[in-house]
This record gives sequence, C-alpha cells and structure tokens, in this order.
Amino acid sequence: MQTVSEAASAAELTRSLNAWFRLEARDLPWRRPGFGAWGILVSEVMLQQTPVVRVIPRLREWLDRWPTPADLAATPQSEAIRAWAGLGYPRRALRLHACATAITESHGGVVPRDVDALLALPGIGDYTARAVAAFAYGERHPVVDTNVRRVLARCVDGQGEPAPPNARRDLAAMDAVLPADPSEARVFNAAAMELGAVVCTARSPRCDACPVADLCAWRGAGAPAYLGARRAVQKRYEGSDRQARGILLRALGSARRPLSTEELEPLWPEATQRDRALSGLLSDGLVASGPDGLSLPD
Repeated sequence: MQTVSEAASAAELTRSLNAWFRLEARDLPWRRPGFGAWGILVSEVMLQQTPVVRVIPRLREWLDRWPTPADLAATPQSEAIRAWAGLGYPRRALRLHACATAITESHGGVVPRDVDALLALPGIGDYTARAVAAFAYGERHPVVDTNVRRVLARCVDGQGEPAPPNARRDLAAMDAVLPADPSEARVFNAAAMELGAVVCTARSPRCDACPVADLCAWRGAGAPAYLGARRAVQKRYEGSDRQARGILLRALGSARRPLSTEELEPLWPEATQRDRALSGLLSDGLVASGPDGLSLPD
C-alpha cells in the first residue's frame, strides 16, 4: 500500500506528465478523436516491432483496404501477407488476420472492450489487450511497454534502466501511479509512452527537456550508471536468416503463382541458409507447399 507521501508524489507525477502531454504530444493518427477500436488494434500490432514513421502510411493503406475486421477476415491470408511487406516480422499479418476472423465470428465484427475477451483473440497479448481497452474504450488499465518501463525505472525507482520484463511486477508498478479517473489514466498511459519515446530515451535521455525532471528519482540521485543485466544486442540483418526469409517471401508474394525450389535458388545462393529460411516460413504458416511448388497461403 502506498504511503501518503508516495501517493502525493504519484499524483504530482501524473498531473505534470499529463499536462505536458496535452501540450506536446505528437499528432499521431491513433490519437485523434474518432479513431476506432479496429484501427487502434491494427496500429498496436504494427507498432510492436516497427518504427512509427514507417507504420503511419502503411496503417492508412491497411485501413483504407480493410476498414473493419470482417473486411480483412473475408480476404485470403496471402493478401494480408502481401500488404504487410516492408513492415517486418510478417507473422504479425497472419495473427492479425486470425484475430479479425475471430472478432467477426465471435463478436459480431466488433472489437471487444473487455481485457479477457481481447486476450482470448489469436495473437493478442497482455500489452495489446490493455492498450486497446484503454485507448479505444477508455477503460482504466495500466499499459506497459518498453518506454513505460524505462520511465518508471528512472522516475520512480531511481534506476538508469528497468529490470528484465516481468508482467505482474510491471503492471503493478504502473497501476500504483495510474490516476483513478479513467480519462486521466488513459492520458497518463499515453504520456508515459510518449516521454519514453521522445525524451526519456534509452541512450541519450534529454533530462533538460523533461517535464518531470524535478520529480525523477534517478536524476535526483545524480543519474547513477546502470549496473544491471544488459539487453541483448540485436543481430545484424545483412546476411541473416531474417533477410533470407524476407527475400524469399517477397518473391513468392510477387509471383502470384507457386514457385519451385529451383526458381528460388538464385535469390539466396547459400543452400543451407536458404533451406533453413524456407523451413521456417513453412513452419510459421507464411508459406504453403503444394504439388506445383511453394506459395503464400490462401
């Protein structure tokens, strides 16, 4: 349970951060009035591993083509995969297609607002379920992503970086500072994310521009160096299995007909890696094998 001083500090933090957000927040499509629950769900899936600047135009294209879950559900999986090209991690396209199908079949084509119902949808995890409930429907739920975890670690815990992710601990930490009023809680969820994305960044935090610098426990302690476990360094993309998978998948999507393994050989000459990439695509359901060769799934 929070002490009186802790509650006062949390209230001051939320007031200051919400006021800053209302003045300084980036104008992003999913933050605009009237942006529906389906659009927010799609945006959250796209944003999971893709920068905002790449998501915005592709989100617009996606929603123009499939403005409702039923529209996407009525389309072959192959078209969703093709439309995802360039966003990376194309399994998200399959999960979103499966999600749209479940919403259409089990919820009358309306994205549910209940977190448990959202969690029951294919490919929807704890973060996305809470983000949709909070941002689309105004429900009071803590929403925690990497940026929020870093803001909490610094502002509240006085640590330069957050500890390894732990859903129960992280949600409890955010809930402890989340305003009781649902509308203010919705703003604070977005504000904490925004602060972590543009000010309280991982490598070069702009503390002089931070609206809650005076409340930050890490800054108050002199911004001590982080001594905990380091994040894993992302592997190079060039020459990786990810690059091989992407090249092969794009070729199959462009062909619009089955291709033989012989036709794919020139695209990635290293046979062992090519075979491994194709095996992974087949295992993930992104590619189907038929009597005439390999193609995107229908």
